[in-house]
Amino acid sequence: MCKKTNSSTDGTSFQGVTIFASVQDLTRVFGEPTIQDNTGEDKVNFEWDMETDEGNVFTIYDWKEYRKISDIEVIEWHIGSFSKSVSNVAKIEVQKQLNDLFN
Repeated sequence: MCKKTNSSTDGTSFQGVTIFASVQDLTRVFGEPTIQDNTGEDKVNFEWDMETDEGNVFTIYDWKEYRKISDIEVIEWHIGSFSKSVSNVAKIEVQKQLNDLFN
């Protein structure tokens, strides 16, 4: 299972991999976001700094919503990492943990 990380995620980037979830669901599963500035004035309102089971870092973040996001609204989140393969693994791990929330 993926978890929050204290390792640096500097230099990670979008690899074309996304998930759909609400802020509330992500917070229930992963805790408070690393970045939380839900004003809509910047490119990112929320970001979670994470790592996969194998210890590869990645981020979950909204991108260019440019508006305040409701806690219960399901939106598209980007997964940022150093490679597409890590983003794909992260997506699988995140999706499993989100699915477990509802089962």
